[in-house]
Amino acid sequence: MVECVINFLTEVYADINSLEVNMVSSMFRLLLSMILGMVVGAERKRKGQVAGIRTFALISMGACLAMLLSIYVPQVYLGLKNGDPGRIAAQVITGIGFIGGGAMIHMKGAVKGLTTAAGIWMTAIIGMAVGIGMYMCSIGATLLILMTLVSFEQYEKRKKMGQESKVIGLTVEGVLENIDDYKRVFNEADVHLSTFFVEYDYDRNVTELNFVVLAHVYTDLMPLLSKIRGVNPTKKLTLSSQLDI
Repeated sequence: MVECVINFLTEVYADINSLEVNMVSSMFRLLLSMILGMVVGAERKRKGQVAGIRTFALISMGACLAMLLSIYVPQVYLGLKNGDPGRIAAQVITGIGFIGGGAMIHMKGAVKGLTTAAGIWMTAIIGMAVGIGMYMCSIGATLLILMTLVSFEQYEKRKKMGQESKVIGLTVEGVLENIDDYKRVFNEADVHLSTFFVEYDYDRNVTELNFVVLAHVYTDLMPLLSKIRGVNPTKKLTLSSQLDI
């Protein structure tokens, strides 16, 4: 009985590590890719992102299946001369960009979902690696992703400890040629300007500005807003929190 079990496990192990695509290796690779995708998806879901466990699991399994097809086609159709089976898996790299793009949200001066989009792309690559049989490499890559998402997040938080990001939006009259006066106001208030977004509305003859700034938590921004309002004739002024990526 024990010998039969050992023989069975030996055969299963051989099938799993076989270079050829068979039922056992296919199901194992799909299952492993699903698990690894779920692990990454769980971390993104914890952050409240639109792409969660199911999305990442499906992406990983889909990429794995595409790689299995790339291996299986020349395995079955030995006389295939004019085709390139590798193109099946290659299209995963470009096609996954559409899903990644859908995970990103752009709001004037702030972008949400960049890390999730990168995670989607990386998860697809992991699925392909599982599909071709690189099990340990895939598991290692998944662990590195988790370390990047979790550990580096803590590092970034410590780096910004005592500071917070804000988005200052304003609509001013006319078409502005530069924002040097606004930069000077930020420097005087000891507020770091991370990036900015400019949009011209020629029909209304106004300029819409969005400044993403980094300020100390206890900084009183009301005097700063008052100074900003006085730089140019201002029709609208808003202050909001910066979106997490």
